[in-house]
Amino acid sequence: MTDKRIIRVFPRKTKATPDDENVRINCKPVIFDEADEVHVSVTFTWDLRRAEYLYNQWRWAGFNTKIGGVAFGQPGGEFVPGLYLKKGYVITSRGCPNKCWFCNVHKVQGDLIELPIVDGYIIQDDNLLACSEHHINAVFEMLKRQKNKPKFTGGLEAKLLTQEMAFKLKELKPSSLFFAYDTKNDFDPLIQAGIFLRNAGFKNNSHTVCCYVLIGHKGDTFEKAEKRLVQAWKAGFFPFAMLYRDFEGKYDETWRRFQRDWVIPEIKATKLKMIQYENKDLG
Repeated sequence: MTDKRIIRVFPRKTKATPDDENVRINCKPVIFDEADEVHVSVTFTWDLRRAEYLYNQWRWAGFNTKIGGVAFGQPGGEFVPGLYLKKGYVITSRGCPNKCWFCNVHKVQGDLIELPIVDGYIIQDDNLLACSEHHINAVFEMLKRQKNKPKFTGGLEAKLLTQEMAFKLKELKPSSLFFAYDTKNDFDPLIQAGIFLRNAGFKNNSHTVCCYVLIGHKGDTFEKAEKRLVQAWKAGFFPFAMLYRDFEGKYDETWRRFQRDWVIPEIKATKLKMIQYENKDLG
């Protein structure tokens, strides 16, 4: 990481938050804290007020304190393993050529850039398949050296997947691949990606081949959302509902309850079996 002792302060803990001895979750300083620098790292815009409070608490305690992160609209630089993401996570590129209305990546990061590749097995890129073939192949070679099976937690765009790339993904024996169904334009590419993945040997609707489905945005309804989730399932992907939240993190609680039914595996599996039994035509 670095020779400096850097305490990293996060307003909330996620699966990707580092867990070493220099990490603090939503904490003010205590008398035993020692550090060369303190970094308050903010991912979600709805945590900005709390993050600024924490920043002031550490700064007033006499620490050399900085604040930043995705929530501030700051473009990311070179990736340092274990600093702001737990060890195992890796970012090999930043940015995305798409300009989706619900996503700020293109506004924050600008043009897609390829980073020096470091070891890791949980790929956190914004859009890995938009990178050059040389970069993607280099990432795959890095993954082959890891002890853990690779996880692609995001960054796989269905319309950029080719049959050759699907075969290369299969060779990696990943534990998870995540695609996305965010707009109606994603549906046809998702169907084609499902065909490529099946041809490569991936099983339909397995917990390996997954798809985030955006729900709860303006104009959406439970019926429309369920249709998209079932469409993703019929295309061969295990669907995960991703609830839209505005800048302040607000959302409708009824949508939150709907989302839970499409995130918790046991409930979701039951719903899909019922839909299959009833033979609903939601395609």
